[in-house]
Amino acid sequence: MTAPAAAWVDDPFAEAVRAGRGPLWLRQEDGARIPLDVERWCAPAAASDHSLLRRCLRLNAPVVDLGCGPGRLVAALLALGVPALGVDITGAAVARTRHLGGPALCRSVFDRLPAEGRWGAALLADGNLGIGGDPDALLRRGAELIAPNGLLLVEVEPEEVDERAVVRVEGPDGRLGPPFPWARLGPAATLRRARTAGLVEAERWTSHGRPFLALRKG
Repeated sequence: MTAPAAAWVDDPFAEAVRAGRGPLWLRQEDGARIPLDVERWCAPAAASDHSLLRRCLRLNAPVVDLGCGPGRLVAALLALGVPALGVDITGAAVARTRHLGGPALCRSVFDRLPAEGRWGAALLADGNLGIGGDPDALLRRGAELIAPNGLLLVEVEPEEVDERAVVRVEGPDGRLGPPFPWARLGPAATLRRARTAGLVEAERWTSHGRPFLALRKG
């Protein structure tokens, strides 16, 4: 019996990562589409990433990138001398990260990971706060991974939104991957949910229109 297709693994995302280009979208059940910036993810770290990288550099501690995708942040951190590990369920993304010279594990962020509770920072960039469609569980997981004085660095939505939806990855030819749960949170909703995970705001900033939060254990 053929195994069912898996989101982010047997869908247009994996194909786009292998090709290094899009276009690509998340299609919601009502037909609305959210663009996925796969070409930026497959390129070297952009100017909008630099503020995130600088904060990791200041921590002077290892960083784990949760949902690392094609590995641009892992590669950039290593180039700065920051030890970093990527984690992603997409084999093509892990392979691309390793091709860039970065260590990466092909597994879920909810699976057992090295150095749990000792990471200087954990990253949830590029909309990865939506992973699993359960931001409460994901924020708790982030809190488990970081050291007592570590930071969870999260990219949030520019608008104040707090929504969960079932979505599919849509490729340029209209082909759809399997459905999966996803979430989108703005700053206020993220901070509200972070408090239930034992996290509080340490900093917030915006870089080239991308809003970020730094969360620490409260």
